Amino acid sequence: MRVHVADHPLITHKLTVLRDAKTPSPQFRSLVEELMTLLAYEGTRGVRVEPIDIVTPVAPTTGVRIADPKPLIVPILRAGLGMLEGMVKLLPTAEVGFLGMARNEETLEPTTYAERLPEDLSDRQCFVLDPMLATGGSLTAAIQYLFERGATDVTAICILAAPEGLAAVEQALHGREVTIVLGAVDERLNELGYIVPGLGDAGDRLYGTV
Repeated sequence: MRVHVADHPLITHKLTVLRDAKTPSPQFRSLVEELMTLLAYEGTRGVRVEPIDIVTPVAPTTGVRIADPKPLIVPILRAGLGMLEGMVKLLPTAEVGFLGMARNEETLEPTTYAERLPEDLSDRQCFVLDPMLATGGSLTAAIQYLFERGATDVTAICILAAPEGLAAVEQALHGREVTIVLGAVDERLNELGYIVPGLGDAGDRLYGTV
């Protein structure tokens, strides 16, 4: 498993505003989209391309285009939806699937309540979007689900992660072709399974339910 923390002043600045409890939902949503575009730039460094011959206004040349089969973007509902627009701005030709996952607040274990994905993901590059990598349960379950469908290369893009969650994902997916791109790695999880210092519940803050 490869982990890349996108250490950039603009990312750190936007993260600081996201963390602030006084940041209202409309601004929070806008910042998540902006931040996602920056993280997506880092997360797509390994996207598959193929050569293509074109003619510029001056001369023929060879460039590249996104290769088939097209990448698949998979936001984990509901909070992952807030990251989707920033991702598709960078990869407008990608397909989009959805996984609905919820965490049992007593056991902290994930459950899947909805999915809308292609039946066969053979040879597909998949990009999973989930703002918070806390315990790692939901992200691990989502990535395993994609591999079971035939995916061969999965990149997860998260705004924040806890060390415990990273360790859990690495242990569960050892040997798999997985990359995790992060805005930051925070200190720890608290007794409720929330990232510290974190930014609270990303879904609640995105959709104004706090």
